[in-house]
Amino acid sequence: MSASRTAGRLLLGGVLVFAGTTHLTIARKAFRAQVPKSITDNLPVSEDQVVLGSGVVEILLGATIASGIKRRAVGTLAAVFFTAIFPGNLAQYINKRSAFGLDTDAKRAGRLLGQPLLVAWTLWSTRR
Repeated sequence: MSASRTAGRLLLGGVLVFAGTTHLTIARKAFRAQVPKSITDNLPVSEDQVVLGSGVVEILLGATIASGIKRRAVGTLAAVFFTAIFPGNLAQYINKRSAFGLDTDAKRAGRLLGQPLLVAWTLWSTRR
């Protein structure tokens, strides 16, 4: 694996561990803005439980990605995870929910465009 891909993988792992930790602590309330109502309306979970669960998943994915264990498989799983949480970003845009400084439609739309880049970064950094 090239040095740039290794650096990208390590950075991605660190970002995920940090983001997951903030789900559980300082940004817990802000992350609730991204939970689609369809989830809490159709499943026996609260917004807070969704935020906590996704935070734990991000921490686990980040730590595993950084470790380099089963890079390709974990990278694919992380890309699927990022795709699965995209409806949350879409809900934040559609419902005009402000969080993380995303307080305009333009900023929220920019976040939507960033998600495919995150998927691409994940796949690129976990492949040879």
